[in-house]
Amino acid sequence: MTANHTPGPPRRQRATVGRQALTGWLFVAPFTLLLIAFLLLPMAYAFKLSLYRSTLVEGEVFAYLDNYREALRDPQVRSGALRVIIYGLIQTPIMIGIALVAALLIDGSTSRFSRFFRLAAFVPYAVPVVIGTLMWGFLYSENTGPLSSVAHIDFLSSGMVLASLGNIGTWQWAGYNMIVLYAALQGVPRDIYESARIDGAGSVQIALRIKTPMISSALVLVTIFTIIGTLQFFTEPLILQPLNPGAITNGYTPNVYAYNQAFSYQQYNYSAAISFLLGAVVFVGSYLFLFATRRRSALR
Repeated sequence: MTANHTPGPPRRQRATVGRQALTGWLFVAPFTLLLIAFLLLPMAYAFKLSLYRSTLVEGEVFAYLDNYREALRDPQVRSGALRVIIYGLIQTPIMIGIALVAALLIDGSTSRFSRFFRLAAFVPYAVPVVIGTLMWGFLYSENTGPLSSVAHIDFLSSGMVLASLGNIGTWQWAGYNMIVLYAALQGVPRDIYESARIDGAGSVQIALRIKTPMISSALVLVTIFTIIGTLQFFTEPLILQPLNPGAITNGYTPNVYAYNQAFSYQQYNYSAAISFLLGAVVFVGSYLFLFATRRRSALR
């Protein structure tokens, strides 16, 4: 009895597939090498540091999870984390709301100036964060800032500094979120709008009941980006700290606290533990939000 053998692909075809696969790996290789060299390896080294403790007598000793336990009990870590959570709960809805309103207005505009408005809203995102923060620091300055002189308000006082930092974040990132939402709106078929107008829907009803639900995936995406950016709050308070060290302390946010522990007090092991603890919070918070909104969006 003769067995039936299914003929394999021709040798030339196999060679072509192999060359295509090799070409694909060659294109991916530079990014993979950079990812390993500048992200994965430093993260592995930092995680190793977080498991050790430096002592004068024994040098580096294995501390297991002691640094993480100390970070969880540290009052400065707790107060900084609470401040960031409050900042995020207030800042995220405001930023996403402004971006959504701006995207809906530009999408519904037929004026020739709509391109200019898109560019004007996106320009702050193109400004480096450090330069933008320095600019706002000058505007907020109690001695030389025009805003303080006109409004007679110390924008960097203990009661106002969080709102002032939130204003910088909104100015910097709302335009980016607006562009993402506007791009999603451009992908919605225009026939749907025409059908809604025939049924008697006005512009506001179309915006709230048709446009906004149809870009729910983009809304979830920019909200996740905003949550991650909020929990990584670092550059703005660090740059503005010299203007009022009493209001913006060394532990104002967990990132600022970890930075000062590492580069001011040489507590690299403890700083690495704080950083990884914050990274875990960012991951869990983002996943929980994505899990809670998965039914309302196409993201899985």
